Amino acid sequence: MADPKTQLGISFDIVGYWLLLKANMYFMTRISLTCVFFLVFFVLVGQNKYPQNTFRPPLDIPLVLSGTFGELRSNHFHGGIDIKTQQRQGLPVYAIADGTVTRVKVSLYGYGKALYVAHPNGYTSVYAHLQKYGPKIQEYIKEVQYGKRKYEVEVFPEFGEIEVKKGDIIAYTGNTGGSSGPHLHFEIRNSVTEKPTNPLLYGLNVRDATNPDLVGLFGYPLSEGSHINQSEEKIQLNFTKQSDGTFLADQVNALGTIGFGFIGFDRQDMAANKNGVFSVTQKVNGKIHTSYDFETFSFGETRYINALIDYAHFKKYRQRIQKVFKEPYNKLSIYNQLYLDGKIVVQEGLSYNVELIIKDIKDNQTKVIIPVEGKKEEILLPKKVDSTNTFLKATTPNSFDLGIAKVYFPESTFYQDFYIELKESTDTISIHHDWIAAHRNFTITFDVSKYGTEEKKQLFIAHLNDDLEPNYSRTYKKGNTFATSTKNLGQYTLVTDSIPPTIHPRNFKPGKWLNNYRYLSLTISDDLSGINSYNAYLNGKWILMEYEPKKRTITYNFDDEIVEDTQCNLKVVVTDNVGNTTTFEETFYRK
Repeated sequence: MADPKTQLGISFDIVGYWLLLKANMYFMTRISLTCVFFLVFFVLVGQNKYPQNTFRPPLDIPLVLSGTFGELRSNHFHGGIDIKTQQRQGLPVYAIADGTVTRVKVSLYGYGKALYVAHPNGYTSVYAHLQKYGPKIQEYIKEVQYGKRKYEVEVFPEFGEIEVKKGDIIAYTGNTGGSSGPHLHFEIRNSVTEKPTNPLLYGLNVRDATNPDLVGLFGYPLSEGSHINQSEEKIQLNFTKQSDGTFLADQVNALGTIGFGFIGFDRQDMAANKNGVFSVTQKVNGKIHTSYDFETFSFGETRYINALIDYAHFKKYRQRIQKVFKEPYNKLSIYNQLYLDGKIVVQEGLSYNVELIIKDIKDNQTKVIIPVEGKKEEILLPKKVDSTNTFLKATTPNSFDLGIAKVYFPESTFYQDFYIELKESTDTISIHHDWIAAHRNFTITFDVSKYGTEEKKQLFIAHLNDDLEPNYSRTYKKGNTFATSTKNLGQYTLVTDSIPPTIHPRNFKPGKWLNNYRYLSLTISDDLSGINSYNAYLNGKWILMEYEPKKRTITYNFDDEIVEDTQCNLKVVVTDNVGNTTTFEETFYRK
């Protein structure tokens, strides 16, 4: 008999175990008292290993990745793996083990069409960016959508209501939501904590004999008076690749407390994608100062990625430097070992041998050697000191009145104190620079008392991008105040949208016979505030139109069989975010 702790992969926490036992009562009735005894025993002794022979792959094609677990993304770590689908949609997705569907979500953004399956061993598998669900689940979710008369829905079926068996087709791969190309986003989560774990820890086979690569290396003076190569500012370090495959940096002359950062990526054998690395270790004279990996993390901490990377560098150059030292405001739990928070105290006259060891999950590694000499030098690049009339203290709430608008930052909106720059002119305000990361939402409130009642209806708050183009920011209207909640610094203004959305038939001509058509498709768009809602009707009956914002299309599947009449009167109503509405009405015929 296989080791029960390996089969069941139970959490360390005995309380979590009993919560899991209660939640999975449907499954646990099928487990003998003997197995329960062993489960409790192994929880108590604190063993936790990932099952290696329990889960099958979610696809029947070679697993080639376009994204790895923990990969650095905008404001978050990647919570799963992205599996390439040969640039196609519609590949069958299989249940990786017996289980029950616990959540089905259809969204225009994020995961798009997503499916969650709980398994009796304490894990939940997640499948996202789906084209459609398997027949049983598709029928279930269509009934919900028609019942709510909404495309975007989220439901939590009763435990055991929708059972699946290992190898069942539960969905088909797609490109829905925030996906930028066809692929399957796949996760394995702990069912109790909902923390995702690296799916490649469960024995899924991905070919990888390729070492990670190093792109950039940087040094950071961190204390008052510290410097690196005559600079008190961050400095890029030169390095060369050695014959044995290691990288050797040019000698670094430094003094005081310093830290290092790097830009790097990993590749699997069958893909050219620049994916994320699995683990990073920093040694100083043989002693580990930093060790972290992407085995698991919690979604609640994922935005602290902006404390791991050099956020200002990313906003300016679109490159993510991973700091190998830990800032005071970094709350990530990915660290296994830290000494002096990964910082190095360099003393004059002493030598230091710094090693960075960057690995992928297959243990392929790249080593970077940085020789450091403690040496006091003349400063050629002094530290820049930002100063304005307004100092923001991050640990307290901050409120500012700019005349035309007020800005409120709750406590801990930012990671650290700084001098903030605030400006206003006409209907536009400028809130510092976007190379400062906000961890929490803050509120902007505009005074719109100078506008008339009709003008206010078409008015909204917009965030100006780098090209000064307005992007709709969800606007809450109450009397003479408009408010928006956001995490983005930069420029905000009031914009009027008086132009209604447009609607055009895409794959049919009005007045024609559509006997052989499988679906009906239209294009909808709005030039300014964006689409807020849409509804479609055939002969007065509401029909489900699937909206794909990337293509600006809405699509009805004739398999829904809503109307049996030969003459079909189609009506589509689209409304933008300030209430401008367009109605499209045409007739077609179908037997």
